[in-house]
Formats: sequence, structure tokens, C-alpha cells
Amino acid sequence: MAAYINRTISLMSGDGPHNRPIAPLADTRTTRQMTDNSPLQIFVKAKKKINDIFVEIDDYVKDTVEYMHEIEKQQEIINPEKVKQTEDFVSKVHGIRDVLSRDHMKVAFFGRTSNGKSSVINAMLRDKVLPSGIGHTTNCFLQVEGSPTDEPYLILEGSEDHCAVDSVGQLAHALCKEKLNENQLVRVFWPRNRCLLLRDDVVFVDSPGVDVTPNLDEWIDKYCLDADVFVLVANAESTLMVTEKNFFHKVSTRLSKPNIFILNNRWDASANEPEYLDQVRRQHLDRAVDFLVKELKVCSQKEADERIFFISAKEALQARLAERGQSATTPFTEGFQTRYFEFQDFERKFEECISKSAVKTKFEQHSQRGKLIATQLREILDSIYTDAQISKEDRLKLRKEVHDKINHTETQLMMITQEMKQKIHHMVEDVEQRVSKALNDEIRRLSTLVDEFNVPFHSDSVVLNVYKKQLHSHVEAGLGSNLRARLSTALAMNMEASQREMTERMESIIPDKNKASAALILPRRQPFEILYRLNCDNLCADFHEDLEFRFSWGLTSIIQRFSNGGSGLLTLKNKKENPHNSIVPSTPTDMVDTTRLFYPTSVADDWSLISRIAMLGVSSQGTMGGLLLAGFLFKTVGWRIVVVTGGIYGCLYLYERLTWTNKAKEKAFKKQYVGHATRKLKMIVDLTSANCSHQVQQELSGTFARLCHLVDEATGDMDVQLKKLEHEAATLENAAGRAKVLRNKANYLAHELELFEDAYLKSHH
Repeated sequence: MAAYINRTISLMSGDGPHNRPIAPLADTRTTRQMTDNSPLQIFVKAKKKINDIFVEIDDYVKDTVEYMHEIEKQQEIINPEKVKQTEDFVSKVHGIRDVLSRDHMKVAFFGRTSNGKSSVINAMLRDKVLPSGIGHTTNCFLQVEGSPTDEPYLILEGSEDHCAVDSVGQLAHALCKEKLNENQLVRVFWPRNRCLLLRDDVVFVDSPGVDVTPNLDEWIDKYCLDADVFVLVANAESTLMVTEKNFFHKVSTRLSKPNIFILNNRWDASANEPEYLDQVRRQHLDRAVDFLVKELKVCSQKEADERIFFISAKEALQARLAERGQSATTPFTEGFQTRYFEFQDFERKFEECISKSAVKTKFEQHSQRGKLIATQLREILDSIYTDAQISKEDRLKLRKEVHDKINHTETQLMMITQEMKQKIHHMVEDVEQRVSKALNDEIRRLSTLVDEFNVPFHSDSVVLNVYKKQLHSHVEAGLGSNLRARLSTALAMNMEASQREMTERMESIIPDKNKASAALILPRRQPFEILYRLNCDNLCADFHEDLEFRFSWGLTSIIQRFSNGGSGLLTLKNKKENPHNSIVPSTPTDMVDTTRLFYPTSVADDWSLISRIAMLGVSSQGTMGGLLLAGFLFKTVGWRIVVVTGGIYGCLYLYERLTWTNKAKEKAFKKQYVGHATRKLKMIVDLTSANCSHQVQQELSGTFARLCHLVDEATGDMDVQLKKLEHEAATLENAAGRAKVLRNKANYLAHELELFEDAYLKSHH
């Protein structure tokens, strides 16, 4: 290109002082882009870096929300407000990421109509993208940005349809019949590979002239608030106009110190008046500096000197098109090289300024918001971690208390069990002794109890069976009543005292919530009462009464009495040792030997001898033996004694026969029954006392077993509570651990954002 330009200038210039050959031009923009050292790369790298950080923040926030939902039920360490606050961060981060993905370096070009705004943009894009020409050309806002495809296209505001980029000359040209509204925006998408500025996320906004509409405020609100750099394209053939100044005054009230470049375009016209070149340049420069420094107060004097340029956009565009072979050879006026270098200088400083400004304006706020999100999440997680640790310590402390309580309960239960076993054993022995003594006493008074039975007596077998059944019931009821009267109150009091002691001892080792259940075990609807199972009906079922009249001094009775006299003592002894031997007495009255009551010992001995002889005679010789015996007696004792004895004997017989009435039969029956029942009841004294003691043992053991079961339930509840506390402690430990990890991740992300600010914000201020 340099050779082509030099050659073209040489052909046009001749040999005059102003027509000497121009040195080759070096396109510093191309060189910087080729080496990837363009200031715009700062924005590109910063954008990639902060996008990567916010990808991590997005994942981090999602992980935190998921963690919050997992521990949401643990109200003691988290509340719904924290969950809602964390969920809100998701949408906030998504919003920031969406903005970051669309963020770019935006430069807005303003100026009066026909000052060459579109030409400047085309020159910077190195292609004729926007319509330009004589007079009012651009009738709406045009935004040129990089296309994601290799084909250019444009989109009208309010539409998603892609239109051919060739139509921009018709849609945006002021001379077109179908004009767009001056506030409308046409987005032109130009391939990034055809323009390095667009590749570096630079967006150009071309505007209609500020002198064609009064809606400046609307323009500012719609297109200027997010601009990083403003370029005022002025006409070097005139001075700054009030319209241009008013527009930027409005901009400066909306934005804090906007970055403004002033391009005095069409400076190639100065070649026609070289004698006034320096004066005109100084005049334009002074007025522009005063406007930026004194009127707008957006920069210092030094900064203003570096933001005012004198260029020819038309020449720059022609030179770049010629370099690419897209235009014919065009002659350049004197001073082209200087103007072109100044245009390149404008591009260099513009790139530095817009990169610094865009990085600060676009990313500083996002970085601060990212750090704020990380800080707030760190505070939330830190509080969760602290609360989880406190709750975990409380659980572990409570777990230790429960564990100690279980051990204490088990130890106390073993001690109480041993004590209660001993107590129950002693009480059972005491009850057995009491019942045995009381029952023996009642057996000795059995005759009195039987005498109290006043049901009419009759010797008929049918009536007598009913009488015996009623007598059995009377004896059983009487014995039971007497035993209860003697024992029940004392036993009941002892039982109640023992049960109360058991309950109190058990209540002392169980939690308070189980004590109500323990209180329900002791009270009974009725006091404990021992059941004395005598069952006289079965016990005396083998009783057979003997109600036949037998003369107590009859020959048979005497002989039987005397014949058994020698073995009477042995018989009594055998009956004591074996009560099941003959129960029914041998005589109706079962009396003692009446012979020994009425006669001296010697007489009794004589009668014993006589009875043996008589029995021998009667049994061996029958009637003859009896006669021999009578004769023997007459001869031995005399007839008078025999007659007297016979008279007495007859009187006794008559007396006994006359007194053998129903009352005597009843008396004999009761006497026989008392003897029989006494023997039977003595046989079951040990069994009855053992049965009563067994009832007491069962009652006390049952009460103690129920209390032990209650203690087991309480211990089981404490075991469940212990496992629950262990699980909760483990859950809280896990929650605290994850909160700590997430909290540290928040610190890491905040540190990443601080490193980003140090690298791209603070170092480029």
C-alpha cells in the first residue's frame, strides 16, 4: 500500500516544496492486531476472564441452592428466608451472565448532518459498510457489530428477520423514499473476520445529525447511557456549533465524565489555504479544549490535548480501500500523510481509551456484584456452619447425657432387681407361714364352724347328699372368710407397700415422661386378695357317714373294742403316719374305751380275759358256748351281780335306744364330718399355704415385671433417642462440613474477582 500511495502522490504532486515524495505509511493498527497486542485485547481477555469466573459463580450458586434444599428441614440452622435469598442469587447470576455475554465496547458517533460520521466509521471498519455521501445521508441509528457468521446481514428494530446488508443503503439513506424514523435502530452484523475491530467486540453506533431532531433526550436515554466512548465528528471548515455543544451538555448531565473524542473532519480542505493552516488549527484546538475542560469538565487539559484530532475520513477510507484493491487510484491532496498518521493516532488512543473505559464500566460493576454475592453467600454459609457446629455440640452433649442415663438406669435396675427378688422371697415365706398358722388354727376350731351349720338334718340318703354339699360350701366359705378376716388386711397392706416401694424405686430411674405410665401400674380397682382354694366338696368327697344304731355296750361292740384294744395304740400311730388309712371310725361315736372309764384296772383286765373266753366260746361252739359262758359267770361272780349287771345293761341299752333321735344322728354326723374334714384339711395345709404364697409371688412379680417392662420401654426410647441424636449429629457434621467447603469456595471466588480487578481494573486506571 505504501508503494501505491507514494506512487500516486508522486504522479500528482510534481517538484514543488509541497510535492515531495511521501514516506511509506505503516498501518500500526494492522501491526498491533497481527501481534495480538491491541489495547482492545485487554477488554477481550477481561471479558473472557470474568465470564469464566461467573460460570464458576453460577455453578457455585446452584450447588449452594441444592445444599440449602437438602438441609432445609433443619430449621435450627437454616430458615426459609436464607433459602429464598440464595435462590434469588440464581436469577441474579443468570442476569449478569446474560449481560456479560452481550457486553461489548460501544462507541457512539454524533455530530451535525454531513460532518462525515458514517465516513469515519467506514474508515475504521476499512470497508464501505454504511451509506455516505453529500448532504443528509443517515436518517436513523445504525449499529454495526460483529456477526457470528461469515455472511453480513441486518435486523430492523422490533424484528428478528435477517435482511440483506445491501439494503442498508436504502433503509438508512435520507434520500430513500421509504424512510425510517430517526429514533429507529438498524443493527448491521458484519463478519468479524473482515474487520479486526469487530472481532475485538467493538460496536459502532452511527446517528442522524444532532441538528435534525429536537428529541435529544430520547436519543441519550436509548443509545448513549451504555456507550463507552463518544466521538464528536465536527466539520473542520466551520467551528463547533451550539447544537453539538447542547447535545454533549445533556450527555454529561446523564453520565459521569463521559469519554469524548473530537474529530475535526475534512481537514484536507486546509491544503487549499496553507498560509492559515496553523492559525486555524490552533483556533479549533483551543475551542475544543475549552469545551471539554471548562464547559463539560470531563477531562483535564492534558487529556483534552490527546482527544482532539484533525483528520480526513474520506482520504483514510480511500487509502484503505485502495490497499485492498476495492477502489481505483485516487489522487491525494497535500498533507495526506500527516492527516493519515493522525487518523491512525486517533485509532490507537481511541482503542486504549475505549478498552480502559469498557473494562471499567462494563466489568467493574459486575465484579462488585459478584463479590457482593460471594460475600453474602459466605455470610449465610458461615452462619449455617456456626449454627450447625453449635447444634452438633448440643447433640453430642445430649447424647452423652442420654448414654450416661442409660448406663445409670441399667445399673440401678440390676440393683433394684436383686433387692426386689430378696424382698419378694421374704414376703412369700412370711405369707406361707401366716397362712399355714391361720389355717391350722381354723382347723382346730372346725367343730365350732360345723356346729354353726343349722340346715335341717334328715338321714334320708337323697336329703343327706344335699345336706353334705351345703355343709361343704358352708365350711369352705367359713374357713375362707375367717382366713381373710385374719390375713387379708395385713397382707393387702404389705402388698400395697411393697408395690409402692417398687414403683417409687423404678420411678427414680426412668425419665419424667414415663412416670405417668408407672403411676398407672400401682393403683387397683380392688385391693389385692388371696384366694384360699380349699375346695371342700372334692376334699371330703370320700366322706361316708355311719348313722346305724349300735349299742355301745353290745356284746359285739365290746368284743370288737377289746379285740382291738391291744393294737389300738398302733392303729392310732398308723393313722397319724398314713391319714389315708381307715377314715371312718369303728363305732358310731368313735369314743374312747368306756370300759376303762367305769371300771378299775383290775376289773378291766378281768373283763379282758372273760371277753377273750367269751369270744372263743361264741365263735367256736355257738349257743352252747354262750350257755357255758353264762354258767361260768354265774359260778364265778354270783347270780346277784349278774342280775344287777344285766339290769344296768338293759337300762343303758334302753336309754341309748331312746336317745338315738334325728338330733343325735345329726350330732354323730357332724362329729364324724369334723374328724374326717380335720384329717383332710391338715393334708392340704402346706399345699394351701404354698398356693397363697404363690399368689403373692405372682402379684409382686407381675407388678415388678410390668415396672421392668416400663423401664425397658424407657431404655428403648432412650436408645432410639441416642441413635437419633447420633444421626442428627452426623447430619449436622456433614452440613457443617459442606457449609465450610462452600464458604471457602465463596472466599476463593471473591479472591478471583479481586485478582481480576487488580489485573484489569486497577492497573489500567
